[in-house]
Amino acid sequence: MIEINTAFTYMDKDTELFKVVNVEMKDTLESYVTVATQKAINQKEYFTGPLGNDVFQFSPMPWVSYTHISHTNSGKKDNATPLFDWGKFFERDDKWILPFSVQVHHSFVDGIHIGKLADSLQSYLNRF
Repeated sequence: MIEINTAFTYMDKDTELFKVVNVEMKDTLESYVTVATQKAINQKEYFTGPLGNDVFQFSPMPWVSYTHISHTNSGKKDNATPLFDWGKFFERDDKWILPFSVQVHHSFVDGIHIGKLADSLQSYLNRF
């Protein structure tokens, strides 16, 4: 089995500073959230180490809604770290909208798999 690591940003409620928290992926979203939450709360450092190409980065921004987001790009051809962002959901035309952004390097990920991710996420959200 391939080990998948994730890095996500977490805001310390006391200091309002962000931490980068590294967590191994779990079999279910629920178990991942449980482990990630505990690790974020217990982690004292704000950055625990370098990120690599075997890490998926998640950066939730539940305070704002947006229609576009961009990240800086180092220009390094071997930078394959996928970046996932989502913002504050809102209602428009009797539909709930969740801003969601994926940034990946086309040399490593093709569009069909991004489409499958979007379809899976939509199916998951439709349950609520």
